[in-house]
Amino acid sequence: MVIRESVEIGGRELTIEMGKMARQADGAVVVSDGETIVMVTAVGDRKPKDMPFLPLTCEYRENSFAGGRIPGGFFKREGRPTEAEILTSRMTDRPIRPLFPKGYRHETQVIGNVLSADPEILPDVLSITGASIALYCSPIPFTIPIAAVRIGMIDGGFVINPTRSQLAESDLDLILAARRESVVMLEAGANEVSEENILDALEFAQPSIESLIDLQQRIYDQLQPVKREFEIQEIDETIVNKVEDRVAQKIKDTLGIKDKIEQRNAMDDLRGQMLDALDEDEVEHRDDYKEAFYGLIKKYTRAGVLNEQVRADGREFNEIRSISCEVGVAARVHGSALFTRGETQAFVTTTLGTAGTDDKKVENYGGEWWKKFMLHYNFPPFSVGEARFLRGPGRREIGHGALAERAVQPTLPPEEVFPYVIRVVSDIFESNGSSSMASVCGATLSLMDAGVPVTAPVAGIAMGLMKEGDNYAVLSDIAGEEDHHGDMDFKVAGTPRGITAMQMDIKATGLSREIFAQALEQAREGRMHILGKMREAISEPRAETSRYAPKIISIKISVDRIRDIIGPGGRIIRGIQEDTGC
Repeated sequence: MVIRESVEIGGRELTIEMGKMARQADGAVVVSDGETIVMVTAVGDRKPKDMPFLPLTCEYRENSFAGGRIPGGFFKREGRPTEAEILTSRMTDRPIRPLFPKGYRHETQVIGNVLSADPEILPDVLSITGASIALYCSPIPFTIPIAAVRIGMIDGGFVINPTRSQLAESDLDLILAARRESVVMLEAGANEVSEENILDALEFAQPSIESLIDLQQRIYDQLQPVKREFEIQEIDETIVNKVEDRVAQKIKDTLGIKDKIEQRNAMDDLRGQMLDALDEDEVEHRDDYKEAFYGLIKKYTRAGVLNEQVRADGREFNEIRSISCEVGVAARVHGSALFTRGETQAFVTTTLGTAGTDDKKVENYGGEWWKKFMLHYNFPPFSVGEARFLRGPGRREIGHGALAERAVQPTLPPEEVFPYVIRVVSDIFESNGSSSMASVCGATLSLMDAGVPVTAPVAGIAMGLMKEGDNYAVLSDIAGEEDHHGDMDFKVAGTPRGITAMQMDIKATGLSREIFAQALEQAREGRMHILGKMREAISEPRAETSRYAPKIISIKISVDRIRDIIGPGGRIIRGIQEDTGC
């Protein structure tokens, strides 16, 4: 049976079709917006995996044929996923992962394929919505549909799913994924917009979200998919009670240790002692005892915040950890900074290059262009006291680098003012919460140290939330454990004038405008505090670039004198090239 449903979103007709393509997948949907077509498939294994997390994989591919192009390179075929594809894969994964049933351990794969691409109509949000439809209208036990839209802001007015041309004029590029009643994920870049603009944008998008979810419900009602039954191995309450009786107070005491490594080692020792002391009849349930132990860590971390109004490290809810900023750390580097906040530390460098040699070629279905600003993020294992193989950047590193790049980009000078190619690298030396926002702060310091005339400094902060019913706490500058055990990871970056980038993932339901507004206001206050600390290290960009940086001198020549530069038969300009190597 082929099902076809349509709805108007952002002034254009968005069409969903199921039952025609990829029929051997558990769920397959074709999402069309104009001439942009994305097929999304979902397949779930019938047998569970023996692992403590959901084995979900989300992939997204922008095929060259979709734009009528043949890939470049020797092999003339698509290779490894591009950064843009990886970022969309992450944006597909993040909103759907927390909505699977707790304890579901069946391997599940979602693949988005761009089949046709109008350069003006962006396919990424179609893939996110398509992932929800493919899962919701399949036998896979995914029962909470979501939808995604992009929101732009042009001349103060909001636009749903703006075209690429409209985005070029927009002060906001916000991708929102939401359930009918609450936000699940957002990703945004902005030109110093206000907190109120962000709140209004989310409200403006809600009718479109509801329309897309209504569309999914109509398809679901026609298909009536029978959801697969699955078994969740729940821990026996008796085991939980035994663990609580034996180590509850020791867990609480250990959570009070402020040093991350010391606390982790103490907690590992405590867990080991508990497991070593198990009776013979308890040893066969060793994994359950271990799981119950971790459950108590989460329980007491949250209870301390929600019931006792105390964070594990003793800070107030809106308190920022101690901050240290240094610039000019590495003498031969064009610009460098060391930014430390609590137990998170970023060593950030800026390197200046020349166009035509150092800029990066970017290719996709729409063509190719040259990128003149890059921010790369590295997360070595020693930053968290671990030893493991060094490999290329993973999805997380690419995502964090892209977020920091998006935060700093609006403050960079135009090419006519500063014609250099700029590469910023953030190496995380220590990590205990929000290393991506430390990268933003370090990037600004490094750029200013390199003499890049940024229009304003940028700082970033990570906000958290713990919520049980109507009782909630919004936390500023969250540490790693608060992120892990909390209900929200909300990163906000911006200048003194406004927001330049945001990223939010939320597990709790019912995030009201009031809570979101409080989080934005606390983030603004924290951002201002951090900017003040950064100004103590360097208050404005250096007047000159490093003596080790390449020198670019631009001279404007009147049209009637160009022939004098070229010379007869090009002799003069060739001589200049030979003499200078340019």
